[in-house]
Amino acid sequence: MGKLSPIEQYVIDKVREKRIKAGLTQAVLSVAMDLNPRFVGSVERAKTDDKYNINHLNKLAIIFECSIKDFFPDKPIEQ
Repeated sequence: MGKLSPIEQYVIDKVREKRIKAGLTQAVLSVAMDLNPRFVGSVERAKTDDKYNINHLNKLAIIFECSIKDFFPDKPIEQ
């Protein structure tokens, strides 16, 4: 298991923020994404190598009715 990069952590935090605002549990969001009910929890805990990919982010944008750009910072993050 590798350490998360700053951009990976930013994306995870944005998804978590939207999930909580929408009142969804990790399991409910995972199932809405057609994934294992533990997937979002694994990503948010960063205890595994599970991460959101571009397809996940597209699905999340559909679920949250937002732009995929909403999961990314306005400016690049220095690594």
